[in-house]
Amino acid sequence: MTNLIPVKDNVRNRWLDSIFEDFFSSPSVFDRRGVGLFPRVNVIDDDDHFVFEFEIPGVEKKDIGVTITNNILSVSGERQSRKKSDKDRYIREELLTGSFERQFTLPDSVKSDSIKAEYKNGILEVRLDKKEEVKPKQIEVKVS
Repeated sequence: MTNLIPVKDNVRNRWLDSIFEDFFSSPSVFDRRGVGLFPRVNVIDDDDHFVFEFEIPGVEKKDIGVTITNNILSVSGERQSRKKSDKDRYIREELLTGSFERQFTLPDSVKSDSIKAEYKNGILEVRLDKKEEVKPKQIEVKVS
């Protein structure tokens, strides 16, 4: 545990600090550096589209790739590390950097030639149209 405020050094404080240090520094508890970047995603199925919303803050538009190959949607990218100067003195560094890729198998009902992607405020939205034959059709009921 990183102390930002000096604490009186005694045995009780060192013992308590070591317990918290062991608990909070364990990679299996909070530290995600071992897993790399893995953006969270919402998948929405409405009448006309499939919409994928990827949470990728801090990634520049030029570093994002969206492709469809053999009915597989692939979204990849890279979050660059911040340039550090010799003056920077980090006490703790938790921001993840590196590359990522997420892949999804698309159903046959998707028109893979009609894909739109928009990146705004750290959210990448990928919109895929459904084929006409799978869209719900409204049938008029006639009264006789």
